[in-house]
Amino acid sequence: MTEASRFDAVVIGRNEGARLGAALRAAQAMAAEVVYVDSGSRDDSVAQARAAGVRVIELDPAVPFSAARARNAGFAALGGACANWVQFIDGDCILQLGWPARATAFLLEHPKAGLVFGRQYEARPDASVFNFLIDWEWDKPLGPQALSAGCVMVRADALREVGGYDETLIAGEDDDLCLRLQAAGWQTWRIEGEMTEHDARLLTPGPWWRRTVRAGYSFGALGARHGAAGRAQRLRAVFWGGVMPLLALLGLVFWFALFVLVVIAVGLWLARQTLRFTRMELAPARALTIAGTLLLGKFAELQGLMRFWIDQRRGTRRALIEYK
Repeated sequence: MTEASRFDAVVIGRNEGARLGAALRAAQAMAAEVVYVDSGSRDDSVAQARAAGVRVIELDPAVPFSAARARNAGFAALGGACANWVQFIDGDCILQLGWPARATAFLLEHPKAGLVFGRQYEARPDASVFNFLIDWEWDKPLGPQALSAGCVMVRADALREVGGYDETLIAGEDDDLCLRLQAAGWQTWRIEGEMTEHDARLLTPGPWWRRTVRAGYSFGALGARHGAAGRAQRLRAVFWGGVMPLLALLGLVFWFALFVLVVIAVGLWLARQTLRFTRMELAPARALTIAGTLLLGKFAELQGLMRFWIDQRRGTRRALIEYK
């Protein structure tokens, strides 16, 4: 590893089990230093990390946990002498060989790049419809104004300039960081190349629903801080998860033609989304199932949005929305 390509890694986790061991081993094989930050795990995560020989930070449970708080704590633990580049890794993700060299070279060639991330992909996208949708979600658009997932390679000076992650956010902290970096004149790049393998293991509807509720909560939080950010997602959640069901109910009670129009609109939406997924070489039946699950997710997103709006009105801060 040359000095120019030297990077440190911050791994964060909470009850990740065996996945954490794999994440730590992969990071240790490539990073100059690895810090693990634990957010109140009840399993053997801390013991695993200590046995692996990495520096361990255990967050005080008296202060609300968040991914943002964990990442900031890991970055602070690296200190002022940390490498120019810091790779943040979630405890259920495995850093891929070749990615750090690609990322650090890109940051060297692009001095206005505040962070860079590549393709995060699911370990088993075909294990469930929910895993497939997460893998699809990870495939972010390429370019200099991208909004990242949790795993990113960050320019340390850029992160210091914007004050790190916003620890008051329980969801959407990654998008928020990208937007604040962009507002400060930095670019946030998604580039080609596999970065991390993610292991969601969402095999039943319950965990997927909770994860989607969390996404809806983040859409509200981003809108409160950045205005236009997440607006399209908020509008879709309100329209498909709230307005259309209400119109259907009104149609059934007062005017059946309205109910028929809603059914037609939903059918057309499902057809369009099904066609979209069949173009990804999926069988029509599976594509339709995925499209239907995507539509069902609008109800969960609306639930998350409503939770955020209620919390904002009351001036309260909600605990983590956990899905595993």
